[in-house]
Amino acid sequence: MMNRFEGSSSREAKIRYLDGDFQIVLAGSHVVCAMTGKAIPVDELRYWSVARQEPYIDAAASLEAEKRAGALPNQRR
Repeated sequence: MMNRFEGSSSREAKIRYLDGDFQIVLAGSHVVCAMTGKAIPVDELRYWSVARQEPYIDAAASLEAEKRAGALPNQRR
């Protein structure tokens, strides 16, 4: 049984990720984190990759994605 709030308002949004901003291509309530699979409400979306066009739930997931993609240079101190 679907409650009356489900439907278009509970679907996944399609978003184009830009530098410092994003553009909603198809309206929806959330996107799905590329690393954790957790839903991220669109109004709480703060982390994404422009290069990979992926959203992340938090800074830790974003950092892990960068590491996995080999996008971080070896840091020497």
